[in-house]
Amino acid sequence: MSRFNPDKLTIQFLDGVSKEGPLSPRKYTLTHSDSTGDLFLTIGSDYNRFQISGWYTRLMRDEVLAEWIVDGDGHVLHVHCHVSGGLVFGPAGWRNSIFKQHLPMVIESFYYGDRYFIESDPALGESKVFVHFHSSKDKYNRIEEWGLLNDYRS
Repeated sequence: MSRFNPDKLTIQFLDGVSKEGPLSPRKYTLTHSDSTGDLFLTIGSDYNRFQISGWYTRLMRDEVLAEWIVDGDGHVLHVHCHVSGGLVFGPAGWRNSIFKQHLPMVIESFYYGDRYFIESDPALGESKVFVHFHSSKDKYNRIEEWGLLNDYRS
């Protein structure tokens, strides 16, 4: 598993969202540089489409998206990974294992990047985290529960 390094994380807030809120809509777009290991997190009311529109990102499809959903069970963080289908580099099994290896660091990045907001409401830290693995292959197309958000607190 990769180790999270807060010095490698760049955080950007889009218009309409700040460290103080709102919870809904609140979405995360996380990309990285393969050459430097830097992470780029955008927090906004929508995903940062510009951040994921470059040809390399569209080919690799290794961005991770997340969003808060408020339902009858309270607050839930839903994380989305593109395992296979469409234009994407690498076979589904390989991509699945890479995502699973790096997901703890990814979720920790979400927590750390938005820690002021999350820690302002203790219920958010107690929220469940569900990871959606999107794939054209049934074997890899699934949803898994990955514990509570507080499990990923730095």
